[in-house]
Amino acid sequence: MFKRRFWAVVLLAFLSVSCAASGNNSIQVKGSDTMVNLVQAWAEKYMEHNPGSFVAVTGGGSGTGLSSLISGTCDIAMSSRNIKVTEVALAEKRGINPNEIKAALDGLAVVVNPENPVDRLTVDELAAVFTGRIVNWKELGGRDEKIVILSREVNSGTHVYFKEHVLRKNDPGSQEEFAPGALMLSSSQAIADEVAGNSAAIGYYGMGYISANQKPVAVAQEHGGEYVLPLIENVMNGTYPISRPLFLYTNGVPASLVGEFVEFALSPEGQEIVRTMDFVPLMK
Repeated sequence: MFKRRFWAVVLLAFLSVSCAASGNNSIQVKGSDTMVNLVQAWAEKYMEHNPGSFVAVTGGGSGTGLSSLISGTCDIAMSSRNIKVTEVALAEKRGINPNEIKAALDGLAVVVNPENPVDRLTVDELAAVFTGRIVNWKELGGRDEKIVILSREVNSGTHVYFKEHVLRKNDPGSQEEFAPGALMLSSSQAIADEVAGNSAAIGYYGMGYISANQKPVAVAQEHGGEYVLPLIENVMNGTYPISRPLFLYTNGVPASLVGEFVEFALSPEGQEIVRTMDFVPLMK
């Protein structure tokens, strides 16, 4: 599995204009940091096929992308979570009709430093670690070392997904939160870098960010269950417990250039790019 470079092309001529003023041959895409390199790869190949068309891709988090769509300052929002009811209501007030498009699948990897002897955890153990109920690695069979918790910041769809599906175990009545001492980092790459340099750290991110500098933890849904690594085949066959869809949101059904770009992303060629970027395509 290859580490994806965290970068985005910013077309300065279009960065500060709204999608309504961006012209017929350009697209503004904003949002999920998890998706930014995937969508950039789509953009590069799409522009190769369509000379004269411009696709600007910037990150900032799923919430940022959806806010930009609602405010009319982008054409497509990238999101690693479903749009919230409150966001839909705000969009409708502003005359925006959010249209959800599932574009790929992703497995969230839980990673530790390669020197950490711990290599498998249950979902319950992960919840206990990230909420602060387990504070030392020796409680999990590791060294006598205080656990350093790393999380994405609250605006991140990855943060929201991990909280809802791991900390709260999909229970809408749960009020579990990340431990007060958790370090909230601005990007998946920042978590990867910190884990690589900190033997006591644990974090999570889209599995495409894994490199030899981090060790993915095998996860079991419950004690006695099978421990499964975050691999493409395990996300596709449904055995990896922490997986999710990735979305593109447009204002209504996409048409013109935006529609063509979305169609390319969902095409066999676009879905093969999903695979090469270490995400999981919608089709086998």
